[in-house]
Amino acid sequence: MNLTGAQILPVTQAQAWDALNDTAMLQAAVPGCEAITPSGEHTYDVLMGVSIGPVKAKFKGRLQLSELNPPHSYRIGFEGSGGAAGHGKGQADVRLETLGPAETRLSYAVTASVGGKLAQVGSRLVDLAAQKLAEDFFARFRAALLERHPPPAEAPAAAVASGFWQRLRGWLRRLFG
Repeated sequence: MNLTGAQILPVTQAQAWDALNDTAMLQAAVPGCEAITPSGEHTYDVLMGVSIGPVKAKFKGRLQLSELNPPHSYRIGFEGSGGAAGHGKGQADVRLETLGPAETRLSYAVTASVGGKLAQVGSRLVDLAAQKLAEDFFARFRAALLERHPPPAEAPAAAVASGFWQRLRGWLRRLFG
């Protein structure tokens, strides 16, 4: 299975990098994730519930970060087992690119394989489930980013305009008495 895509994040590249390396934020953003626990340098144990078609299972797995180039890119290697439900492994290449003062493009390319009952479900169903998982992850990740880094409040146009006219009137009164 291959999955590629890009998302525009409403934060700086450094903020996006920090969020991608924050286990609490990732645990909240990954659908079905119950735990992400550091188990070594750039290595994490993961426990998550997965449902693909008729196959539902808890997967225990491991994530390994490599090829780290902060705050630009890294590779995530992953493998997990859901007992009789099957197993999966693969890797994801993640890249960040600054687009503006508070706008970053996150690009990703995932390759993965599954075995056991998961493989028997069929590649089309597995691909659809992976796409849905990615969509749900990015919706939750974006919401968490906006909660952590809210956009600056913009002054309403009417208030700015009325403030201008009040200053102009005050200046004219001082000038002409």
